[in-house]
Amino acid sequence: MKRFYEEVTIARTEQGWIVALDGRPLKTQGGQPQVVPTEALAERLAEEWRGQGEVIEPASFRHRDMADYALDVVSGDRSEVVQKLLGYAETDTLCFRADPEEPLYRRQQEVWDPIVSAMEAREGVKLHRISGILHRPQTAETREKLHARLEALDPFTLTALEQTTSLSASLCIGLESLREGVDAEALWNAANLEEDWQADLWGRDEEAEERRAKRKSDFLAAVGFARAV
Repeated sequence: MKRFYEEVTIARTEQGWIVALDGRPLKTQGGQPQVVPTEALAERLAEEWRGQGEVIEPASFRHRDMADYALDVVSGDRSEVVQKLLGYAETDTLCFRADPEEPLYRRQQEVWDPIVSAMEAREGVKLHRISGILHRPQTAETREKLHARLEALDPFTLTALEQTTSLSASLCIGLESLREGVDAEALWNAANLEEDWQADLWGRDEEAEERRAKRKSDFLAAVGFARAV
């Protein structure tokens, strides 16, 4: 699609902040007014429109897509997203470790334990760390506390959390990414520790590296989205 607008502006309304193209307020992909809670987030949405060339690139609208998802889907029924995120507490990458006799195990402890321990302290929960293939479910108390934590999040933050958690396969990483001032690059590297370990041993594949770069870009965009809410 060719670019069809000249001016991109933002404005405050009684409901929140909007983005307008040549004075016309935008709507979500679901057809409702695209109203976001902060000026910072509206600016991020506006910058995506300002950054378009003569031809609009749909794939470049990461923040718009997340905002629309928050408004069109999560605001109406958050239960599916909450349940999806709770599932990651049972399969969290950071809780599944190599055999204690392997060198990778020591590296996992060094990088992952501070993240998991900090999350446990903040949320008042205890997560099982597992070596091997046998699954050990989290306790009912942990699930209940995490459920309450997720239910308390606004739709925009919950949307960002779904993105970071899915991309990292870790609710610990996702929740950590919501902290102000956190090093998002370090979190991404932690989530990919095992992949990097194997790549260092066996070499890197160009196509796999391209896919990873795309996932990393999406992860960092989601962290930026959360910080702007």
